[in-house]
Amino acid sequence: MSRPVPGPGARPPRGSGRSRRDRRTLRRGGDGVAGVLNRTVGDWAGARIRPMFGRWGYFAGDHLFGCYPLRAKDHDLWIRLAARDQARALASPGIRPHRRFASRGWVECDVTEPREVPRAIRWLRCAYEQARREGQAEGERPLPAS
Repeated sequence: MSRPVPGPGARPPRGSGRSRRDRRTLRRGGDGVAGVLNRTVGDWAGARIRPMFGRWGYFAGDHLFGCYPLRAKDHDLWIRLAARDQARALASPGIRPHRRFASRGWVECDVTEPREVPRAIRWLRCAYEQARREGQAEGERPLPAS
């Protein structure tokens, strides 16, 4: 059976055109602030970075501990913290409860410039350590020491 020939003005099938900017960004490992965050988190022992639903997902074992947008125009970093760390983070300027998942320990902050990265890295590091502890408590294969 042959496929029908598209009529005049019809668009080509999805995926057969030029690659989108997001695909190039994925290959490079992130642009701007995302690239800095990805390189830093990628150096942590046992941390993995995977694109998921338009965001870079930061994992320790099977536990997601943070994510940052792929698109250069978005800047909201999501971080999953333990209850005590979440309370401390919310007391600091620039960090707010996540709009949907605050009850699950998520906070968000805007990271738009490289000078804001060290603050974000401090909270991501807390989230990473918590995710490692959760994985070990659940009997996952231990991650290498960082």
